Amino acid sequence: MTLPLQKPVRVLITGGTFDKVHNWKEENLDFLDSHGTQVPRALEEGRCFFPVVETLFQMDSLDMTDDHRAVLATHIENAGEDAIVVTHGTGTMEHTAKYLAGKNLAKTVVLTGAMRPHSLYISDAGFNLGGAIIAAQTLSLGVYGVMNGRVFEAKDLQKNTEAGRFDI
Repeated sequence: MTLPLQKPVRVLITGGTFDKVHNWKEENLDFLDSHGTQVPRALEEGRCFFPVVETLFQMDSLDMTDDHRAVLATHIENAGEDAIVVTHGTGTMEHTAKYLAGKNLAKTVVLTGAMRPHSLYISDAGFNLGGAIIAAQTLSLGVYGVMNGRVFEAKDLQKNTEAGRFDI
C-alpha cells in the first residue's frame, strides 16, 4: 500500500466548545479572549508542530451566520495549503459543512470540534483534531467532518444531541 505524501495543513479556528474555558466570575464556559485559542496547546500535547494555525473567529457556532461562513470560505480559497482543518462549534457544524460543500472549493476541508472544551482535560478535542489533521492530508478534495473517530461527508454530517456524538 502506498500512502499519500504528507501535505502542509492549515488550521482555521472559528471558536466553538473546543476553545471555551471556565469563566469563574460568570460561572459559565466562555472564550478567554478573541485570540485565546486552545488549538496550539492541543497540537503541542500531540507533538504535532507542522500545521499553520490561523484564528478567524472566537464564537459560539449558534451565533454563526452565512456572512461568517462566507469569510471562512474566502480564507479557505485563499490559503496556500490544499489541506484545511476548521475547528468549529458542533451546534451548526453540519450547516457550515454543507455551505462550504456548495462552494466547490478545490481543497480538502475537514471540520472538527469538541463536545467538551479542551481546557477541561476530559475532552475529545485533541482526539478529534488529530483525526481531522490526518483526514485532511489523506482524503480526496471535498468537505468532510471528523468527530468521534469517524469521517463524514458534508452531506452526512449530523450531530446526535441525545447520544452526545455525531452519527450517520
